Amino acid sequence: MRPCVIFNPAAKGEKSRRFRVELDHLAAGSVFKLTGAPGHARRLAAEAVREGHEIVVAAGGDGTLNEVLNGIGDVSGGFQRTRLGFIPLGTVNVFARELGIPLTPHGAWEVITAGHEIRVDLPWIERLSEGRTVRRYFSQLAGAGLDARAIELVDWQTKKQVGPWAYVLAGLRALGERPPSISARTNQAEAAGQLILIGNGRLYGGGFRIFPEGDLRSGVLEVCVFPRISWLTLLRCGLPLLLTGRLPDGLVRRLRGDAVRLESSVAAPVEVDGESAGYLPVAFGLKPQGLRVLVPASAGVGRPPLSAHGPDGPSSEEEPKGSP
Repeated sequence: MRPCVIFNPAAKGEKSRRFRVELDHLAAGSVFKLTGAPGHARRLAAEAVREGHEIVVAAGGDGTLNEVLNGIGDVSGGFQRTRLGFIPLGTVNVFARELGIPLTPHGAWEVITAGHEIRVDLPWIERLSEGRTVRRYFSQLAGAGLDARAIELVDWQTKKQVGPWAYVLAGLRALGERPPSISARTNQAEAAGQLILIGNGRLYGGGFRIFPEGDLRSGVLEVCVFPRISWLTLLRCGLPLLLTGRLPDGLVRRLRGDAVRLESSVAAPVEVDGESAGYLPVAFGLKPQGLRVLVPASAGVGRPPLSAHGPDGPSSEEEPKGSP
């Protein structure tokens, strides 16, 4: 069956408009479903899986990608029988950068039509909502503390005008507030800090290698703990990040694990893939190589480069694991 493209017309205005010009050309071999409101991409992706589309493409930003992931997961066996494509039209596009997917619509579409598939880990977050455990999948990263609060404060109109700088401005506003103390615990270790970042791959916020040991098929999540967040912390981190793309290790503590729990004594926000995802406490886990994704044939993800499939073929669906 033809690929189904879930397209967010609001993603990064000008790039989105250029992509729409190409729709007639691309639609010759595809079915297009346009989103109309937050949460719509999730429903459309689930609909596409039920209709039998073996390739579901997220055309938008990291938020659209997150919704499409969860739409696929809403259908029993969805991750087993569906391949994910991504046309990055957003502000940051971290997942595309991690996988080496071109940042132009034409280049990304060529990757999808080439059909080179790999399997990567599929992380999830769980929290209690109205007495029941709710699970949400994400592709690349999560955070609690300053970055999640900044995402809460981002103004949509500012984001359209200045792009990634909208997050910087919101972060400066969040820095003026009293930061919560957050504990991070894996099965092996624990640490506390005022900002916790969790990565499935290496990158955060674009090309910054916040998680240098990250690997999309390692079977573990990377945890970066900032004990304190202040203007001095930002100054000490900012220059090395700009010059080398890496954090100075002396300023953070790193944990690793296939299960992570974050807690705080106050209502601290959490985000996944750049979208608000509620408040602590939350638990994180992953499905090892649980996501089938289309990437450039030359892409090397993590260390060593990925092969076309895992040793046992596409992964099977799992029941939700318990919280760590």
